[in-house]
Amino acid sequence: MTAQTTPPYAAYAGIMATFAGGLAALGGVAKLLHRDPREQSALDLVLLGLATFKASRTTSTDEVTSFLREPFVAGHAKAGAEDPVATGDLRQAIGELVTCSRCIGTWIAAGLAGTQIVAPRFGRLLTWTLATAGANDVLQASFAALTSKANELEQRTA
Repeated sequence: MTAQTTPPYAAYAGIMATFAGGLAALGGVAKLLHRDPREQSALDLVLLGLATFKASRTTSTDEVTSFLREPFVAGHAKAGAEDPVATGDLRQAIGELVTCSRCIGTWIAAGLAGTQIVAPRFGRLLTWTLATAGANDVLQASFAALTSKANELEQRTA
């Protein structure tokens, strides 16, 4: 955001209202379908966390999802680290949302949790798939860090 641009407070309010309205709608649909969110287990919560991590990182940084960010960032969306456009309007607010993994993660968590309750089979398939991909990311990063550290130690002792 540039010094001259006023934060898009009205757009933020609209985004928050949309989020709250979406959650309320999901709750209403769940009630109509006689679905009880209390049926979710601790394992569901852990998997939801991993799935949200993966989906939010993919949405906010991956090249494959750059088409989602493109209309809302300055320059071209490519592989993350884009800056939202500084327009002071809804376009900027959405840009701030889709380029921040923590910010978009809230929306993704709500969508995944809602999907698990409203359409349990599809919701679990989607959540387990994303959670597995998230666990893979963590394991790959851990392996790379351990390998790097082992190579560093080996070079020191050689």
